[in-house]
Amino acid sequence: MLELTIDESDTLIKVAHALSSKVRIDILKLLNQKKMNVNEIAEELNLAVSTIALNVRVLEKAGIIYTEMLPATRGTMKVCSRVFDDIHMDLRMNFNYEIKENVYELEMPIGHYTDSDISPTCGIITKNGVLDPFDEPELFYHPERVNAQLVWFRKGYVDYRFPLQLPPKANIQSVQFSMEICSEAPQYNHEWPSDITIWVNNKEICTWTCPGDFGERKGILNPIWFPTDGHTQYGLLKTWKINWEGSFLDEVRVSDVTLKDVLVDKQKHLNFRVGIKSDAVNIGGINLFGNMLGDYPQDILMRILYS
Repeated sequence: MLELTIDESDTLIKVAHALSSKVRIDILKLLNQKKMNVNEIAEELNLAVSTIALNVRVLEKAGIIYTEMLPATRGTMKVCSRVFDDIHMDLRMNFNYEIKENVYELEMPIGHYTDSDISPTCGIITKNGVLDPFDEPELFYHPERVNAQLVWFRKGYVDYRFPLQLPPKANIQSVQFSMEICSEAPQYNHEWPSDITIWVNNKEICTWTCPGDFGERKGILNPIWFPTDGHTQYGLLKTWKINWEGSFLDEVRVSDVTLKDVLVDKQKHLNFRVGIKSDAVNIGGINLFGNMLGDYPQDILMRILYS
């Protein structure tokens, strides 16, 4: 889901403009069924290739579709895929005097996990380069892991412990975690589903099926030395939230687990686990991004609202 607020005016204008054309809506309808190249779309809509190419660029600029160049009989072809199933636009203004909750935020570097139990393929890339050798789970306890900017594994989990530094009488209203993440395929593959599960304080929150491992373009933050051909480049920014009513993924309710199931009296920390269960339907691996790789300048961000 693409979440937009009225405060994000530039993005809101781009998306609204992209959706204001019947031709572009027709393109999105076609991409609901499958990936298509520009020539196929033009033929299906009985329009000139140049017209379709122009409208594809508008959708791509708005972030609603992504394109990749693939080999064709003659040269290359631009193949289009839809990015989002839903677009939500919140047009309400957020005035400070309406905010009754206090906010406690803490960002945990992805290499600062307290425990792990993972299976190959696996590896770590730090801000200084690749930790060798690949596919050695024991490497996940190398001291250099604390500088990790990309962590990947096929199945298993990594655990993080977030300290709670809240006022003594704080009443927690919601807890949320966000991170940039995707599947782990050989090289990369946009159609490589992976069932990724989240736990908080050992309570399973939900399982999300990531659609793929993304690498058709360079990640926005990726440095010059980061390999580009045939490698994972970026992930999706996902947010899990737990409140007194249930659990939510990107503001969509996904389970009945509430704060009552998760919180313990006088608790001084929260345990956060991300992983893939051994009996998952889609064991497609995990790529977890730090704040210097991928598209989003953050590690694992915990955000607590309290009154």
